[in-house]
Amino acid sequence: MYKVTISPHWEITHDADTPLDTSVLLNLLTSIQKTGSISQAARTIGLSYRYAWGLLREVEKLFGDALMDKGRGRGTSLTPLAEKLIWADRRITARLSPMLESLSSELERELNKMATGQSKTIRLHASHGFAVAALLNDFNDAKLPFELLYRNSTDAVAALSRRECDLAGFHVPLGDFERPAVALYAQWLNPKTHCLIHLAIRSQGLFVAPGNPKGIRRLHDLTKNDVRFVNRQVGSGTRMLLELMLTGESISPNDINGFESAEFTHSAIAAYIASGMAEVGFGVQTAAQRFGLDFIPLVRERYFFALPVAALDDPLIQQVIGILQSASFREVVNGITGYDASDTGKILSLAEAFGNFKGN
Repeated sequence: MYKVTISPHWEITHDADTPLDTSVLLNLLTSIQKTGSISQAARTIGLSYRYAWGLLREVEKLFGDALMDKGRGRGTSLTPLAEKLIWADRRITARLSPMLESLSSELERELNKMATGQSKTIRLHASHGFAVAALLNDFNDAKLPFELLYRNSTDAVAALSRRECDLAGFHVPLGDFERPAVALYAQWLNPKTHCLIHLAIRSQGLFVAPGNPKGIRRLHDLTKNDVRFVNRQVGSGTRMLLELMLTGESISPNDINGFESAEFTHSAIAAYIASGMAEVGFGVQTAAQRFGLDFIPLVRERYFFALPVAALDDPLIQQVIGILQSASFREVVNGITGYDASDTGKILSLAEAFGNFKGN
């Protein structure tokens, strides 16, 4: 099987100068950030000291500002300019990853179809998430043919109802907001023809800078004048959940500075805050932890794959179920910060999952 990886690549041009390819520069800056030494950083990524030093001087000339701060006895640290370049790259990667992974999957499918003549694939449409990414790693290890499309939860479930995918990933909060959330999906789900596979339980809440300098504790704090909020895109399950929670506490989105912003992944939200461009966001605990942010838990939710009942006997779906129910996959999910794999792989009817479910 062919495996395709597409990574973001960006250049900087000033006036008519030759474009600066940032890929080597960013690797060097990140290595300096970790080692505190230009020479050690250069060795780590396979550059000569002379080349690394020349690259840094070239970039400093381009920006008219320093990238390094060399303090006596303190080693070498990055200036705010260098840190801003690193954070820009992390935001770009977090923002574009769903689109690039979907494109990679599409190209893989075409290449493998030409090479093997195999046309049958598992068509997975799902919102971007850490347990989903872990599952795809297991798909690759098992050489399962799949076609991935990252999209928001409502779009995924709607696609399932149109038979455009085999598995549709969506998430539903536990507690007071479960019923209104389920009602939004019910128009596309039929209790007679659809069932669910439980993926994981995960924690959602507020992301804030380390030490929580703005003293944010609850949703009402989002309305503070000195607080900038960064949101998920319209239609995402996370934004839908937040809107339900705000309505429950009689908070108007119009009173939240930045509510109309739109980022496409939990990691993009975390990167935005970690780079100092906002004070708070809402998303899964995993992203906050991976970007060194503090996390304020507010709600737990279940993530499911919806699929046709008739598909349970399909050999490829049987392999998917086998992976989801394996002890090794559950161990991986339990190892993800903020995730719980207690019911991972459990097959449920819509009534078993949500009680008196009334679908389309």
